[in-house]
Amino acid sequence: MKINGIIETVQKRDGRIVPFEFEKITFAVFKALRAIGQPDRALAQKIAQNVIGKITSKVPAVEEIQDAVEFELFEQKLYKAAKAYIIYRKQHEGFRNVKELFSNIDIIEDYLHNNDWRIKESANSTYSLQGMNQHISTIISSQYWLNKIYPTEIANVHKQGKLHIHDLGYLSVYCVGWDLQELIMVGFKGVPGKIESKPAKHFRTLLGQIVNFFYTMQGEAAGAQAFSNFDTYLVPFIRHDNLSFKEVRQALQEFMFNMNIPTRVGFQTPFTNINLDLVIPENMKELAV
Repeated sequence: MKINGIIETVQKRDGRIVPFEFEKITFAVFKALRAIGQPDRALAQKIAQNVIGKITSKVPAVEEIQDAVEFELFEQKLYKAAKAYIIYRKQHEGFRNVKELFSNIDIIEDYLHNNDWRIKESANSTYSLQGMNQHISTIISSQYWLNKIYPTEIANVHKQGKLHIHDLGYLSVYCVGWDLQELIMVGFKGVPGKIESKPAKHFRTLLGQIVNFFYTMQGEAAGAQAFSNFDTYLVPFIRHDNLSFKEVRQALQEFMFNMNIPTRVGFQTPFTNINLDLVIPENMKELAV
């Protein structure tokens, strides 16, 4: 909080509000000056005071203050010191990331005591051993996204809480749509050394292959796995098997139950989408069954 031009509190990167320590800014500037052979404490203090005078936020974020320090060093034409300060910031960012990445005990404790908001990021996840294992791995994956893939400015606004990037725990794509016709024509296969199935000949068999397909592909993406034209492609199997309404209903009930078993990593149910046509699309009316 800033009262009468004096900053009393600042917001840390994790969102906590803590007392402001003027000496930390002075010392950081002094280290930058010392790095270029100008260890001038009086100049460091003057620069720190100028920085505080230019901060307008009531509760400034740490990143905002550090950005202001860089700007002030450039304003004072202390270009080498500004470069040293930028390097200093980058090094400390790396130290923080390493500390967060390897604080395994804290990560586990946070999960066990439900202290980390990320535990509840997915409402589909359940408190369990698999959930804890998933929580630990997502911490590592999220650091890779923020430090190796996203630009610094995007990573920073996420860390500052100005926007939220969902599902950073998965180093993969989000939602994926698949061709149900290909599964019907080719069968369930494609990965060397893994079980394969020829094209299904019956309604229940095809439903089972769809379940297995979703289970398998769900592990390769963060978001939903989807099939379109579900009813249009399955109707011929119902006719071929000469199934009654009751039999179709029972088969679909089994399908829905099997689809919602928590087989996904983290003891989650697979995230799936099934699109129904209800009316046969024009481009499919002339296709041979």
